[in-house]
Amino acid sequence: MRVCVVGSGGREHALAHVLSRSCYVVVTPGNPGIAGSVGAPATEIEADLYVIGPEAPLVDGLADELRAAGRLVFGPGADGALLEGSKAWMKELLLAAGVPTADHGSFTEPEAAIRFLDGMGDLFVIKTDGLAAGKGVLVTEDRAEACDAVRAYLSGEAFGDAGRRVVIEEGLSGPELSVLAVCDGHRAAPLAPAQDFKRIGEGDAGPNTGGMGAYSPVPVAGADAVDEVMDKAVLPTLGELQRRGIDYRGVLYAGLMLTPQGLRVLEYNVRFGDPEAQVVLPRLRSDLADLLAGAAAGSLKDDPVYGDDAAVTVVCASEGYPTSPRTGDLIAGIEAANTEVGVTVFCAGVASAFEGSNGAELPVQSGQSLVTAGGRVLNITGQGPDLATARDRAYAGVTHIDWPGRYVRFDIAAEAAASVSKG
Repeated sequence: MRVCVVGSGGREHALAHVLSRSCYVVVTPGNPGIAGSVGAPATEIEADLYVIGPEAPLVDGLADELRAAGRLVFGPGADGALLEGSKAWMKELLLAAGVPTADHGSFTEPEAAIRFLDGMGDLFVIKTDGLAAGKGVLVTEDRAEACDAVRAYLSGEAFGDAGRRVVIEEGLSGPELSVLAVCDGHRAAPLAPAQDFKRIGEGDAGPNTGGMGAYSPVPVAGADAVDEVMDKAVLPTLGELQRRGIDYRGVLYAGLMLTPQGLRVLEYNVRFGDPEAQVVLPRLRSDLADLLAGAAAGSLKDDPVYGDDAAVTVVCASEGYPTSPRTGDLIAGIEAANTEVGVTVFCAGVASAFEGSNGAELPVQSGQSLVTAGGRVLNITGQGPDLATARDRAYAGVTHIDWPGRYVRFDIAAEAAASVSKG
């Protein structure tokens, strides 16, 4: 089978890596660190299956365009992609489906939004309605900061048109959980749960990012927890989509919080999570291509099969991320990291040294010729028989990676690994 993966980040590298176990894979546009990257747009590539990675082309209707040309596509159409394209629409659908979620309101005028904040307790959650590359969320106990964010979002100053409507939610407490389900329009099958780390700083301090690391499995989310997520969240959502005439074929990614009052859906994404894909997909024992092709054809058959191993991914980011990442620095150590037992390096924000180095010609070091070209640059994924081993391997890989200003969180999966070791 020939598979075309659409996208250019670490998620797409992970997809290509796992799909290549059984298929010939091309990636568009890809990046210089991903084998099989091509320059042609997806509509000009011949393939048996198209897997669309990022949310933006889904919201823009790429899956619809490919399906109209008779192609087999894993990824929802623009109608289903509104689950991520508009948080206000997503919240309305959750209420209609009876899915538990945080109390909330949506606003286009700052005065009304600020009045709503006054009744929300001591923790404020401010979100852009539209796409903001995982960064349009503020969680704060500072009312003044929340008010400033509302004004900056709604004015367009912070996130342009994506923020001209905001969703304000009550603050919730409890462990977070990501459950990704593969959907064929009427049936859904869960992948292994994962947990990611959104804040830039250790101890979950600082602003939200696209994700600084992740791990799978999640000790607090056994089979019963996954079943509850499917029964209370994913399947009712899929049913409501069907009632609205939306044939949803792709990933339905539920971002949840396990509160003292029960699970609450924080958000839905309409694609594989990043960096969750980097820990969930490598653990898969069944054939990923067969799974995605069956969903794309509307005929999911077997549920995905996982082993008892664990995976941890650590994001290596550029100095200044997430607000103003520095780029153009030569990356050293990728080959050495890949030689560590159980370690795979997935490339995200990279470019060729001779194309992305601000015009300066850089020497090739250790066979590598990549420079930083974004905020989240590399994902170092370790696999092992348990979380502690997987974590040790991921950080062993990190020790080889170097460039000026490289930033890493050193607490990814620490608490989970320790809890399993004690248990």
